[in-house]
Amino acid sequence: MAQVSIPEAYVAPMEHFAAGITGLRLAFVNVFAVAHPDGSWTLVDAGLPFSSGLIGGWAEKRFRHPPTAIVLTHGHFDHVSAARELAEKWDVPIFAHPMEFPYLTGKQSYPAPDFSAGGGMMSFLSPLYPKGPVDLGDRLQPFPTDQVQGSLMAMPNWTILHTPGHTPGHVSFFRSTDRLMIAGDAFCTTKPESFFDAAITQKPELHGPPAYFTQDWDAASQSIQKLAELDPLIVAPGHGKPLVGDGVAGQLRRLAEQFATRGNDNRAAA
Repeated sequence: MAQVSIPEAYVAPMEHFAAGITGLRLAFVNVFAVAHPDGSWTLVDAGLPFSSGLIGGWAEKRFRHPPTAIVLTHGHFDHVSAARELAEKWDVPIFAHPMEFPYLTGKQSYPAPDFSAGGGMMSFLSPLYPKGPVDLGDRLQPFPTDQVQGSLMAMPNWTILHTPGHTPGHVSFFRSTDRLMIAGDAFCTTKPESFFDAAITQKPELHGPPAYFTQDWDAASQSIQKLAELDPLIVAPGHGKPLVGDGVAGQLRRLAEQFATRGNDNRAAA
């Protein structure tokens, strides 16, 4: 099993774990609000079905104005379900990688989840999860092709990183000034296949992406390696608690090495 145990000392709360960023946990998945030096802010991911009221109320307690945009790490139901309602309420665009568009424009569903992958209650229940397609309408815009591996006005001072594997157009975000990484589902800080780990105990462990929805394990492994090479000091994952500390980069490199060694076995026990 590709996993790396993390000392509790590196586990941070969702609030105030890095300058200008705060998180909201919705059951087993996270969304993040990123404030920028000019006073604007951006919502990263948009949660579960029926969560728009929770996300909107949480954001309005922290900001006096709507965000500049909503940006998506990818299009799975637990990351996008409130996006259209919030975007219409706030009158803002939704940005995603062009390779996610078939799943965000009502044209194509993601492949059926593999309930046998990774083990655990979440994997077993995965055939019941919504798998799309969703339709975000004319609010949806692509990350500019020349900025997919660069910056975006909605995320100033951040680098967009194409990190495919979990989905074809999965992206992560990195702020080099403090080595802060928003990882999406490129990797997790708890075992996402297990209901008890993901939703209750939140064991501090580094794991690969949720196995039941990951489409390309070779690409996923390469993406983890790519992120590990950035030597992050702070990690904000889509599943699990944030991690902070000098040891985080080394732990992520260990996970990348495990994934590269395990090859196709990652699917069976992520």
